Amino acid sequence: MFISNPWFYAAAIPAVIISGISKGGFGGGLGILSVPIMALVISPVQAAAILLPVLCLMDLFGLWAYRNQWDTVNLWNLIPGSLAGIGVGTLLFRYLTPELIKLLLGAIAIIFTLDYWSRGLRSNQESARKPSILWGSIAGIMAGLTSFIANAGAPPVTMYLLPQRLHRTTYVATTVLLFTLVNYVKLIPYGWLGLLHIDNLATSLLLMPVAVVGMLSGIWLHKQVSETVFYRICYLFLFVVGLKLIYDAVAN
Repeated sequence: MFISNPWFYAAAIPAVIISGISKGGFGGGLGILSVPIMALVISPVQAAAILLPVLCLMDLFGLWAYRNQWDTVNLWNLIPGSLAGIGVGTLLFRYLTPELIKLLLGAIAIIFTLDYWSRGLRSNQESARKPSILWGSIAGIMAGLTSFIANAGAPPVTMYLLPQRLHRTTYVATTVLLFTLVNYVKLIPYGWLGLLHIDNLATSLLLMPVAVVGMLSGIWLHKQVSETVFYRICYLFLFVVGLKLIYDAVAN
């Protein structure tokens, strides 16, 4: 009824822990790692379906930990586009092959990593940007689409929010509320498309204790530890995984 392959859990457990720590403490950017890592063992579509209920559980902890600390203006800029992106993802789902999804995931992972590295080089030279309805809507559409396809909606939102130099708690709280809404809305089309069947849900249930550990660790680390080393290691890992996914997509 649930996945019994030990290699799946060897990939899924660290993927969920990294996702929880990133989501709970650092804005969720490294959550993009989860599906690519699991896609090394199972299909990207199944990985996304298994992760969605797990993420929904994480969101409840995040809402409580960061309640009333989000940026309302940015949320209003991001939410409409995110819902539209989910709709686009639902319409395109039947046309997306596993190879295409791997290629898209790999490209997103590499682009996000290169943007992170280049932003580190230029961050001291830029002034803080203001919220923008236009760029917020574009980021929202991309976030909704990539979140629907592979639970990888954080990169567009990160690229939109980070240049504003929000307080890190405000930044994390804003992403938590946004993706809580996105993830719970996604349950509807995922169910309609038949992705939330009993085998996937049973596997999700097995991973939920790991999700709680990751999320609570992230919430604690948000106040205790600098994310610099954590991000450097994970972004390097993300870049390597992105290259591997592109290679697998092209090789097949």
